[in-house]
Amino acid sequence: MLMITSFANPRVAQAFVDYMQTQGVILTIQHHVQSDIWLADESQLERVRAELARFIENPTDPRYLAASWQSGQTGSGLHYRRFPLKAAIRERSGPLTLIISALSIFVFVLMNIVGDQTVMMWLAWPWDASVQFEVWRYFAHAVMHFSLVHIIFNLFWWWYLGGAVEKRLGSGKLLVITVISALLSGFVQYHLTGPWFGGLSGVVYALIGYVWLHGVRDPQPQVALPNGLFIFTVALMVAEWFGLTGFAIASGAHTAGLLIGLAMALVDSQNVRKRT
Repeated sequence: MLMITSFANPRVAQAFVDYMQTQGVILTIQHHVQSDIWLADESQLERVRAELARFIENPTDPRYLAASWQSGQTGSGLHYRRFPLKAAIRERSGPLTLIISALSIFVFVLMNIVGDQTVMMWLAWPWDASVQFEVWRYFAHAVMHFSLVHIIFNLFWWWYLGGAVEKRLGSGKLLVITVISALLSGFVQYHLTGPWFGGLSGVVYALIGYVWLHGVRDPQPQVALPNGLFIFTVALMVAEWFGLTGFAIASGAHTAGLLIGLAMALVDSQNVRKRT
């Protein structure tokens, strides 16, 4: 047997092998560090080399794709890994991101076991003077969620944006954004609707504002958000105020959170420009 060539990409190697099979030439692949292609019938060597030269010039030619459909087999030796969800979560998450996520999930499960009202009595924003010194209440509303869609939506954006902030700007920065936005967005929502609200969305909107403006103003942004996504967020927030979404939404917390995030990003970006 003769080794004809090697490819770093196993799928490219398979495409050439499949094409040569349609031409009556049998090649085999051995997958090691690279994918080595071997020829058993040495009398076909010149033909294989000529076809290989044409293949290398344009490996995306439709005839090679068509050949894979005609002769490709499930036993080709290619193995594709499943999407590494756990690794992706760990890669984009810091300790604070994971702690808040786990706490939110725990509280959500608890609310479904003992009931929303019971948990809200423990964690809701202070509703009168008798509980005003229970300091956790000014922040704990952020980890209460009232439906599966509610918690999935918030935790996805918390992981996507909060994780990026924590990984690139540090846990301290994420903690400051979280504490300030939870406190002030909760304060605004309390004065609009009373103490019976919850959800991480006030913090999420703060992260949206922070990450977007940080990316726009920082000469070398470590975090950024596409303009289109930010515009969509603002449009959705306006729709919430006019009751166009069809859901009971804490619009005050969302608006306050977004403004807080923008203000914090403005201050931080000004400090960066002064240093540079």
